[in-house]
Amino acid sequence: MVELTLLGEVTLRVDGRPVDLGPARQRCVLAALAVEAGQLVTTDLLVERVWGERAPHRVRATLHTYLSRLRRVGAEIARRPGGYVLLVDERAVDLHRFRALWTGSRSVSALTGALALWRGEPLAGLDGEWVEAERARLLAERLAARLDLLDARLAAGHGGELVAELGALVAEHPLDERIAAQYLLALHRAGRSADALAHYRRLRDRMVEELGTEPDTRVRDLHQRILGADPALVVPARGTTAVPRQLPAAPRHFTGREAELAALSATLDAAEPGSTTVISAIAGSGGIGKTWLALHWAHRNADRFPDGQLFVDLRGFSPDGEPMSPSVALRGFLQALGVEAGRVPVDGHARAALFRSLVTDRRMLLVADNARDADQVVPLLPGGTTCTVLVTSRSHLRGLVTGHGAHHLALDVLTDAEARALLAGRLGPDRVDDAATAELVALCGGFPLALGIVASHAQTHPRLRLADLVAELRELGLGALDDSDPTASLPTVLSWSLDALPEDRARAFALLGTAPGADIGGPAAARLLGLPEPDAEAVLADLEQASLITRDSAGRVRMHDLLRRYAASVARDNGPALRRLLDFYTRTAVAGDRVIYPHRAALPFDPSDVEPLPPADEAAAMAWFDTEHANLLAAQQTAIAHGWHDTVWTLAWAVTAYHQLRGHHQVRLDVWYPALAAADHLAEPLTGVLAHRFLGSALADMRRHDEAVGHLRRALDLASGLDVPNELANIHRTLAWTYAQSDDLRTALRHAVEALELHRSKAESVWVADALNDVGWLHCRLGDYATARDHCQAALDLHRRYRKPHGEATTLDSLGYIEHRSGDHRRAIRRYHEALALRRELDDTYETANNLDALGHPHLALGEVEQARAVWLEALELYQRQERDLDADRVRRQLADLPR
Repeated sequence: MVELTLLGEVTLRVDGRPVDLGPARQRCVLAALAVEAGQLVTTDLLVERVWGERAPHRVRATLHTYLSRLRRVGAEIARRPGGYVLLVDERAVDLHRFRALWTGSRSVSALTGALALWRGEPLAGLDGEWVEAERARLLAERLAARLDLLDARLAAGHGGELVAELGALVAEHPLDERIAAQYLLALHRAGRSADALAHYRRLRDRMVEELGTEPDTRVRDLHQRILGADPALVVPARGTTAVPRQLPAAPRHFTGREAELAALSATLDAAEPGSTTVISAIAGSGGIGKTWLALHWAHRNADRFPDGQLFVDLRGFSPDGEPMSPSVALRGFLQALGVEAGRVPVDGHARAALFRSLVTDRRMLLVADNARDADQVVPLLPGGTTCTVLVTSRSHLRGLVTGHGAHHLALDVLTDAEARALLAGRLGPDRVDDAATAELVALCGGFPLALGIVASHAQTHPRLRLADLVAELRELGLGALDDSDPTASLPTVLSWSLDALPEDRARAFALLGTAPGADIGGPAAARLLGLPEPDAEAVLADLEQASLITRDSAGRVRMHDLLRRYAASVARDNGPALRRLLDFYTRTAVAGDRVIYPHRAALPFDPSDVEPLPPADEAAAMAWFDTEHANLLAAQQTAIAHGWHDTVWTLAWAVTAYHQLRGHHQVRLDVWYPALAAADHLAEPLTGVLAHRFLGSALADMRRHDEAVGHLRRALDLASGLDVPNELANIHRTLAWTYAQSDDLRTALRHAVEALELHRSKAESVWVADALNDVGWLHCRLGDYATARDHCQAALDLHRRYRKPHGEATTLDSLGYIEHRSGDHRRAIRRYHEALALRRELDDTYETANNLDALGHPHLALGEVEQARAVWLEALELYQRQERDLDADRVRRQLADLPR
């Protein structure tokens, strides 16, 4: 056995004994071949590496002598056309073993083993231009591997014990931002946050002075998270994580696949203790049974994973939406592992690091179903050496195979024996006729989904002989199912399945495929189908029995990607059904909006006479909007495509209050731009006024001042020709808010006073309260606290009289601001807490964040630093969750300025 070392003095051992490699240039010949072991090195390149550009006249003869001597001491060097090859297993060369370990799993154990191969300066005892260049390159690789090991240890929760090592590295590489980030995190975890912040300042000052640039985004973000005491930077203690059991139910009627099941088990059995995470990637076309195989194996081997099982459907090939982002999947994993929602990091990289830290050294199974590509899976991979990952995808995920050592398992159609067993299991052995079954299996091509549909049809027609089914299948040409592309063949099976259903069930299946959104609830499905809910429930139960739809625990209907596409392709005259569904969504959204804001002005027209599903209270309304939000947006797109302008406009109107409460400013724009276009087709002129006003309001909240004012001025012009004083007042109120956002307070106050006078002219006391609050708040901004207090107190009395909790909370917030600005900080805190209690009760997360932000200032004014820190940290988390970057940056600065 030959062993060659380059990471230190160049040596060769044969059967464990060192051999004499001769003079330095002879050893250099061996090293020049060994760095590319198994690869051809041309004679010219070999000469250049050993002798440089000034090689002696008879250099080739000298080279042949050196090669002969090296062969005699045990080096197997072969002559090839144009050069030479060192015939040695790469594992016998320490340099190649180092690179394999380094670029493999990147686990702590693998990286530690890689660095342990180094015995000093590489290529020690040799000199020359090539040697110096190669030595510098190898030392750079060593540093990179060392930093990778430090990253892995930090991800595993280490910190304080790394400070000394990182401090030495910082001294050697003072401007290396990767090392700086590692050092900051290690100091922070060691309880030396002040030292971490001080080092960041030194780094920044030096980079600005010497390089003329700021630290990169990664270092700046880490600095801000340390300033904000981000809890995700500190890995939870062992023993605090939950034991998740997320596997869906084991598939019924699972048949065959014994070879594949054995292969999965063998992969796990063959893993060496302490080796990298075992990854198996199951690949195959849609409907081939990948998920069934994964779940059946997972349940069969669940006892091998005592620390839990995680499951996620990554929706990689969904035709009606984007694949799930790794960040969203990680949030689900972290919450399943017991991390509180408020402690889940916002940053995707931080989520991945926290996930790896929580599962390291735990014996867990992770099933990632329906992955789009390797990039979607890589962030979900555990970083330890004890977990097993099972991935299913229509793609082969070569990136996982080559980059992460995944074991590829291609899933093909069922064998004839397995297909016959599947039919016998579903239909019973007495009903399976051998001759008919053989032809049936051949026609279905062993495709599991096709066989399942056939079996379902046969189950619903117990008197139908398999021979009759075979005759129908033969006529419909289902032999196309042998094609590897299911989209080219499954429609044939599905068309037969659809024809076999009763007419009302077949039509229901087709209509469900046209429903906007990824799923549909039972009441909405009933409206789409035009049936009473009990009758619709019976139809859905039959479709579920026929394996054409699935329903979750809440009864929401989903369809397989291919089934949905096929159903939509065969739908006929579905316009009235879609209109019923969209009218139901619209009327229910209007009813929900009315529950959230009972005092809001009525719609300018009646949207439809479809019976809505009115929510019982505000919490139920918000829950309905949360569940149906994506479907409502998809419904508006459907209405746009059909030219249903009234629905386009009304849906935008009905979701506005919900969007404001959730802080969905961009989505507000997305729904109101098409609504503004739809208003041009509507007879009611007020729709254009309202569209411009709501667009202006959303733009103002996004700090797009000029665009906001443009839309609001247009709304004012349109409304001036109508007898709508309350709407004119609302436009002036929105203009007041817009100008206040840009600190033009005098202009803002003029608009607020105009709004108040307009509301008073109509004796609309319920709206007078809002205008009074606006005027009071602006007087406070201008320093007139007595006038401000009088107006806001009057507003509060009216809000309470008319039971307007949203307005009451807003006015209490204004009164808190007035008391703080006028110096009564204790009273300000009481007012802010009253407002905060109402906003939490109303589930108004957007204004809750603002309220918490404001509350910190009177606490700080009273010297209550920890109370200020607590509310600002909570505000920061909400701002980050709502992606309100400017507000989040401001609160970070406030936290940074707090005394320690």
